[in-house]
Amino acid sequence: MTEPGLELPPKASPEVIAGRDTLADEVCRELARAGLPVHRGDLGEGPHNRPGAKVYATPHVDGGVYVDWYTDTELHTAALELFAQGIDYSNPPPVVRHHSTVLQGMQDALLRILTSAGFQVEEPDGHTHGSMIHVKGLRP
Repeated sequence: MTEPGLELPPKASPEVIAGRDTLADEVCRELARAGLPVHRGDLGEGPHNRPGAKVYATPHVDGGVYVDWYTDTELHTAALELFAQGIDYSNPPPVVRHHSTVLQGMQDALLRILTSAGFQVEEPDGHTHGSMIHVKGLRP
């Protein structure tokens, strides 16, 4: 018997997973063509804390292809440490505000670049995928 909350979601068919892998590779290629550092986060390419765009192709039925932006460890750690200490959300420290501005700016840029390259993208829903952009496919 399994414990509640430990069940893994069902996997998509091999064909769906292969299609997502192809789409994720196309997303990586277009972001690299735009001059951005990019790698597949789901394939373990490079160190986990590498800055730039990370592209994920998830294998579960409800999954898809997602893109997220990661800042350099120095900025990320500085903001996270202050955030963990507790901050005044109405007036966050400059480094927290800067980190947030960078993430939002890069998310906006990623959305615009991918749309311009012909991808169908969906703005992230913070409740389900955090800041990750959902790439639904290429425009017909």
